[in-house]
Amino acid sequence: MAFRSGFVSIVGRPNAGKSTLLNALLGQKLAIVTHKPQTTRTRIHGVLEVPAKKGAHPAAQIVLVDTPGIHRPETHLDKRMMQEVHDALESRNAVLFIVDVTHRLPKQEGDQAKVTGRMALSKAEDDFTLQVLKGLDAECPVILLLNKIDQIPPAEIMPLIAHWSKLYDFAEVIPISAKKKINLELLLEKVVAQLPEAQRYFPKDQLTDQPERFLVAELIREKILMLTGEEVPYATAVVIEKYVEPPPRTRKPKPGDKLPVTSIAAAIYCERVGQKAILIGKQGSMLKEIGTAARKEIESLLGTRVFLELFVKVQDDWRSKPNFIEDLDWRRQLEQIAAKQASDELESPGPDEQQ
Repeated sequence: MAFRSGFVSIVGRPNAGKSTLLNALLGQKLAIVTHKPQTTRTRIHGVLEVPAKKGAHPAAQIVLVDTPGIHRPETHLDKRMMQEVHDALESRNAVLFIVDVTHRLPKQEGDQAKVTGRMALSKAEDDFTLQVLKGLDAECPVILLLNKIDQIPPAEIMPLIAHWSKLYDFAEVIPISAKKKINLELLLEKVVAQLPEAQRYFPKDQLTDQPERFLVAELIREKILMLTGEEVPYATAVVIEKYVEPPPRTRKPKPGDKLPVTSIAAAIYCERVGQKAILIGKQGSMLKEIGTAARKEIESLLGTRVFLELFVKVQDDWRSKPNFIEDLDWRRQLEQIAAKQASDELESPGPDEQQ
């Protein structure tokens, strides 16, 4: 069977389990995961090599695209996040639409659905998410994933399948648990079946196209989300201001040698002075806790020791400032770094110009 390859976008409402699914399929942590909605702010590509399975599917490379949760945008940051979703849906071979089955369906009363309060809000969010899907061309296969089935009685699964199947013409419907890794092999089999015959888009041993400095910023932001209160996390952004990798080793390391050191300085932006005080904490306790937790994971990611400096800066109402939002994009940051390096090379004297 011929090799298959393609892009598969993972979409759904906030906190449906998109990043958990990405990490579970890859077998390692790539996207940060917290219990708070809108943790993911940008597209994250994870490259998965799938070996051939006799009688089931050929070998394949699946480029999984994790996306921010689909929601009605209010700030410019929200709009930028939704643009990331639309961009992911433009260039894809298939879509995984993931639904949190712990969100209860409206109870039926005769022919009328009784929808009130929080349930009404949930239904409105579902309707908005489906409208995004309905903007896809008819040829794009959409696989519905009913996630977190480990948290509901098995008898509730069939009514959920019936409910969602009435709302959209899904190519497949698969109940899963991303956290417990239930039915993920079946999911991969169905995804590979939807991909075209094609060569790899990325080298076989590449996990992602995200630069390490972006992954580091995300790990720091994850610790902020986990360690601070309800208001502060959504008003924070992390920018890597210094990233100095250790020089290449000149000899083979010996037992007992210390690992080299990566030096990183990161700015944590918030919107108000009061938020800055919370992030720093009494005598710097919160900032130290964030830094310690982040450093451990960064060291695991990079395979080096890490010297991490964190600074907290106030940028008033940054979530509504288009230029600031654009500068947070890691692709823009790479362009700026490349431009600075090119400028520095032009300004530095050549061998003939040096005295």
